[in-house]
Amino acid sequence: MKPVVTVLVALAITAFAATAFAHVVEITTSIAAEQLSDDDLRAAVESAINDAVHHAIAFTPTVVALQNVRRVGDRIYFVLLIVDHDGEELVKRLATDEANDSSEPLQAPDPEDAKTL
Repeated sequence: MKPVVTVLVALAITAFAATAFAHVVEITTSIAAEQLSDDDLRAAVESAINDAVHHAIAFTPTVVALQNVRRVGDRIYFVLLIVDHDGEELVKRLATDEANDSSEPLQAPDPEDAKTL
């Protein structure tokens, strides 16, 4: 009887649990690395970013952050972080956790503390 009750309680908890959906996406897009004037380069970058935002994701972003830019051969690659409203909160929490963790230096575990099986 206890296993049946346990299963029913577990099913009730999962059925009524509220889930939060946060969208955090990292996208890489590129443009040709040609000799362009400043205005043409700006227009090409804006076009690449707009294309990624409007065609690569299926949610409405609230934050679009440029994470990295690299030139590889004849292409310029952009790494974009695209986040929705719920994702903003997640990114803020992760940044806070990362800042708190960075104050503690990482150390290798002591081999004497390891348990043998």
